[in-house]
Amino acid sequence: MARGGQGLARVAVVVRAGAAPVWWFGVFAAGIGVLVPGLTGRRIGVMAGAVLFIVAAAVVTYSRRKRYVALVRSAARASKHDVLQDRAVTIRNWRRGHRWWLLLAFVAALGSSFVVPAAGGMLLAGAGVGLWLKAGRLGRRERAEEALIWVRVDWLGRGAGAPVGKPVKAFRATGVAAGDAAPGGARRR
Repeated sequence: MARGGQGLARVAVVVRAGAAPVWWFGVFAAGIGVLVPGLTGRRIGVMAGAVLFIVAAAVVTYSRRKRYVALVRSAARASKHDVLQDRAVTIRNWRRGHRWWLLLAFVAALGSSFVVPAAGGMLLAGAGVGLWLKAGRLGRRERAEEALIWVRVDWLGRGAGAPVGKPVKAFRATGVAAGDAAPGGARRR
């Protein structure tokens, strides 16, 4: 990085990076969990899972909302010396940093099926949907502001997945044509 430039990662991409693996691990755990009768029975397990799915999606979507809004509002313009991280690199870093947590969550969701069938998997899938919804909300804000929102890579933490964690002091903003991801963190077409 030349002359004081920083490595920057897209905030929406960091949020969205966990959505697919969390969703798919949840779907697989719920699918396998339905095959196990469990202590409560399948019907109760699936109904409890549906409630947990909705609650998890809502909690994940709206968690830390005020901090996101405050940081987006105060985003400074990125310098021409800042280095923008590719979408694929951001996703790879997030998944590497969280692979053991994902595996542990999958095993826990699968194990909970012996008590409440499918509920743990549906909870996990709901968290994945919540991450997609949060990234979508960030994308709508980026389109409204006509600026993409970035965070310094060194502030993301060890797992590269805390875009509004304690070390994050500010966001940076660029024009909507910067980087290789569309607003909301999806692949640019």
